[in-house]
Amino acid sequence: SPATRSPAVPSKTPPSPGSKPARPAPVPAERVRLLDPRPPHPRGRYVLYWMVASRRLEHNHALDRALELCRELDRPLLIFEPLRSGYRWASARHHAFVLAGMADQAQALAGTGVGYLPYVEPQPGAAKGLLGALCAEAAALVSDDYPCFFLPHLAAAGARAAQCRFELVDSNGLLPLSASEREFPSAHTFRRFLHKTLAPHLARLPAAEPLAGPPPPALAALPRGLERRWPSAFAPLAGGAEANREAIAAALRSLPIDQGVAPFEGLPGGSAAAAKRLRQFLSAGLPRYEERNQPDQDVGSGLSPYLHFGQISAAGILRAVAKEQRWTPAQLTRPPSGSREGWWGLPSPVEGFLDELITWRELGFNACRTNPAYDRFESLPAFARATLAKHARDPRPVRYTHAELEHARTHDALWNAAQTQLVREGRMHNYLRMLWGKKVLEWSARPEDAFESLVELNNKYALDGRDPNSYTGITWVFGRYDRAWGPERPIFGTVRYMSSDNTARKLSVKGYLARYGPGRSGQQAALF
Repeated sequence: SPATRSPAVPSKTPPSPGSKPARPAPVPAERVRLLDPRPPHPRGRYVLYWMVASRRLEHNHALDRALELCRELDRPLLIFEPLRSGYRWASARHHAFVLAGMADQAQALAGTGVGYLPYVEPQPGAAKGLLGALCAEAAALVSDDYPCFFLPHLAAAGARAAQCRFELVDSNGLLPLSASEREFPSAHTFRRFLHKTLAPHLARLPAAEPLAGPPPPALAALPRGLERRWPSAFAPLAGGAEANREAIAAALRSLPIDQGVAPFEGLPGGSAAAAKRLRQFLSAGLPRYEERNQPDQDVGSGLSPYLHFGQISAAGILRAVAKEQRWTPAQLTRPPSGSREGWWGLPSPVEGFLDELITWRELGFNACRTNPAYDRFESLPAFARATLAKHARDPRPVRYTHAELEHARTHDALWNAAQTQLVREGRMHNYLRMLWGKKVLEWSARPEDAFESLVELNNKYALDGRDPNSYTGITWVFGRYDRAWGPERPIFGTVRYMSSDNTARKLSVKGYLARYGPGRSGQQAALF
């Protein structure tokens, strides 16, 4: 019965992550969470997929589940992809990234028979009632189970409005969110858990191309009166994001969002841009990934914004890496040791990348799922809160206001360069992001003030902000997922300390300073 779910049973011979299944496999039951368990409505005209986090048409368990219901009920599929304008930190930068993805989705779905309704709020609150109107004609509702930012509250509100069967589907990572109900204190302990439990889930990845399977019936028409009652601020045109830059820019200018945080043309959004970036990384960046801590070397994947907005998935990335490396799950080593390298049976640069993609990324999702205070100072481990409180009144060598930090007006040229990159491009070199956070802790009157400043700066400017990994990175600055370090220092206590002087001595920063700092790099380096 479509009203019940039973666990998917993996085959005895798991397929390689680089292969495509011969037929659609059931979505694993551990990835489906019922918010409203009533049976599908027998007179519903379509299955509705409310796409809010996994904004993609590939490697998406939620889309797989929606299509599964379409086949069971013999109903068309309608994808509803909204974008609110009233959420905190809404800006032209973040909106542009999502709008580009909408344009790509519209192009990909044209002529498939799948209904697609992208909706961009022209004013905060304008979408009120729209989901309920769509659900009034739906047999069932499927949406994304995302544990961070305002989306859990959005799902709860959606359940009240939908009044129909409502399933949340987890397509966040390779390990289901439900696989563990406890929070892990370190990457090492979580890595050991992954090494024990991940392998069976590699046989249950989402379909690489779900729309290439048996198509659902074509959707004849949207519910009447939608465009009149809920006019969207953006109607994506044929041709995808690249062909519609001007249309996207025009839509952005009309919206009541922060226009001062501008899009960065060097990092366009959308599934096509995500796929292009992945290809570039596999060919040029991955073989040199061990150099990723060098600010002068641009060998990072650059995929985190696309992962954050759901325009690419960890499953899709793993499949691409597996194909490139000719890897299969048979290469996994046992027993699990929790070591950063060796478990995958791949070259060191590849193992390092997979550890970032899977261990560290999914550690953040685990924290958001299991710790309601994941985004607050009080969620820090006891040792960190105790030592920071002990040193809260220590004299600071210098204090900066939030405005001075935001505009990169400090005495530290390397910190200023990192902040400039964040404001200008919506991203920051990953190693320097750690230093960036540590210095704000050092320059703030209280550690709680530093925490609030980092959340505000990161979530306002970073394209991958407002994400489980944003909070993982920020809380790491204050001791989360770390241990006590000696000797005990002023301000930091036993929380790990970092300095710009040591960073400049260990790493090559001359080119980075020349790119993001004012004046000549030699003059800047003398200011540390």
